[in-house]
Amino acid sequence: MSLHVPFFDLKRQNAALRSRLDAAVAQVVDDTAFILGEEVARFEADFAAYVGTRYAVGVNSGLDALALSLRALGVGPGDEVIVPANTFIATALAVDSCGARAVFVDCDPRTLLMDLEAARRALTPRTKAVLPVHLYGHPLDLSPVREVLRERGVRVIEDACQAHGARIGDRSCGAMGEAGCFSFYPSKNLGAFGDGGMITTDDEKLRDRLRLLRSYGSVVKYRHETAGWNSRLDTVQAAVLRVKLPYLDGWNDRRRQLAARYRSALEGARGIELPVELPGARHVYHLYIVRCDRRDELKAHLESRGIGTGIHYPVPIHRQPAYAAAAGQSFPVAEAESARLLSLPMFPEMKDEEVDAVCDAVRAFAR
Repeated sequence: MSLHVPFFDLKRQNAALRSRLDAAVAQVVDDTAFILGEEVARFEADFAAYVGTRYAVGVNSGLDALALSLRALGVGPGDEVIVPANTFIATALAVDSCGARAVFVDCDPRTLLMDLEAARRALTPRTKAVLPVHLYGHPLDLSPVREVLRERGVRVIEDACQAHGARIGDRSCGAMGEAGCFSFYPSKNLGAFGDGGMITTDDEKLRDRLRLLRSYGSVVKYRHETAGWNSRLDTVQAAVLRVKLPYLDGWNDRRRQLAARYRSALEGARGIELPVELPGARHVYHLYIVRCDRRDELKAHLESRGIGTGIHYPVPIHRQPAYAAAAGQSFPVAEAESARLLSLPMFPEMKDEEVDAVCDAVRAFAR
C-alpha cells in the first residue's frame, strides 16, 4: 500500500504548538485589544530584529504591504514599476492599485527569478520603482543593478512574501531595498491563522508614512493627515505570529534538509530538472519546484499514488485576462517554463519517509 503524502499539512505544526497558540489567542480575547493591540507593536519589533531592519509595520496582507509601500514612496499615475512576468498576480496588482503601470520583464532560465539584465533594459525616465520577487524562497541578488538604480533614483521594493528568512550572504530578504514586503498567509514559511502582512524598512519617515496609510491616514483619532486605507495587522494574528517566529529558522533548516534529500534521490532522474540554489544564497524552499516537459502526466502519476502536488504558476501575469493590454508582449522563458513547473510536497513537519515515497514515485515515472 502506497504512503499518502499531502502537499502541505498545517495541522502538524499547529498541534506541536497548540498550548502556546491557545494561550496567546486567549490573552488577546481577555485583553479585547483586537485592533493594533500591544501584541502588534511587539511583533513588529520582533520581526524587524529578525530581518535586520530598524522598523516594521504590520498590515492586512502581502498585497497591502506591496501597495502601501508603493504609495508611501510616491508611486502613482504616470509612473512605471518593473515587475517579473513569472510571479503571483498580487505583485502586479499592487502596482495597479496606485495608478501606476506594471512593466513586465522575463525571468532568468536558471532560477526563474527576475532577469536583472532585462530589468535594466526596461528602465525609462518614467520608471519609479523595481519590484523584484524572491520567488519560491530563493533570494534574488540585486547587487548587479543596485548602482544603476541608485543613480536613476529608482526605488527597490522587495516582494519577500515567499522568502521569510532567506538571505544573500549576511543580508536578509526584506533588508536590501527601501522596503521589504512579507505575507503571513497560512501556508507561508511563517504563517498566521488568516491573512496578514508586514513592511520592513530602515527609513523612519517611510515608517511614519506607512503607519498613517494603514489606518485611515490617521495616528490621532479623528485627525486624518492624508487619504489612507484600512489595512492593519490583527492583534490575534500578531499574537500567533509571535509564538511562531522563534521556530522559523529551525523550520527553514528542516526545509533545506528536505530539499537536500530530494536532490540526493532525484538527481539524474531522466526528464526531471531540479531547483537551483546559487552560491551565496540561502534558499528557504517555500516551494520545491521541479521542471518536467511532461508536467501534467507527472502530476497525474503522483496524485494516482496519493501524493499531493501544486502548480505555481500556470499562467504568466501578462497572459491573464486582467492584463489583456499586455497580451501582445512575449516573455519566452516565463511562457515556456509555466508549462513545465510542478511543486512537490514541502513543509517542515514532513517525514523523511514521505520524501522517499515522493522520490520513488518520481523515479518510477522517469523510468
